[in-house]
Amino acid sequence: MSLRIVHYNDPILRKKGVRLTAFDAELATLSRAMVATMHAAAGIGLAAQQIGRALQLCVIDLREVEPDFTWEFDGTRLPLDLIMPLTIANPEITFTRGTSDYLYEEGCLSFPQIRGDISRPDAITVKFQDVHGVPHVLSCDGLFARCIQHETDHLNGILFIDLMAKKVRTTVDAAVKALAKATREAAKEKISP
Repeated sequence: MSLRIVHYNDPILRKKGVRLTAFDAELATLSRAMVATMHAAAGIGLAAQQIGRALQLCVIDLREVEPDFTWEFDGTRLPLDLIMPLTIANPEITFTRGTSDYLYEEGCLSFPQIRGDISRPDAITVKFQDVHGVPHVLSCDGLFARCIQHETDHLNGILFIDLMAKKVRTTVDAAVKALAKATREAAKEKISP
């Protein structure tokens, strides 16, 4: 089942997600639906806010990208196929000491066709719970770390356009304004009889 992806300027994208405490069949169903939606949209990550839910929940799947990153899942380097798609609940990120920030072009399913360079720390450790509530620790770098940071930002109401340098943001401003206008008009159409 594919869910509707919310576009910018929908207010839900600015809401901080509620911490998850119930790890039940309903959450498992939601997680599966989010993964299906992410795959249908050809994305590598999707946060609950992007499907209209203010929760501390996101999904990630990097199996289709070139693995130019390293990772350690609960102290072991497991094959990506064993941990992906990855459901992340209640993430807590720490940046690896001594890591450099690096610039990389990001996109977002809530901002179709809009991309821009974002500077982020290259290596992180994230503590989180899986869809069953089991705690895990994941250390990673490169695109894996970037994807987790991007999705965790969503869970806290932060959007990638907020992190763009002013010079980069000006190059996408017209497209962002057009998207915001289209989102407002679509909301009005839903409300009118």
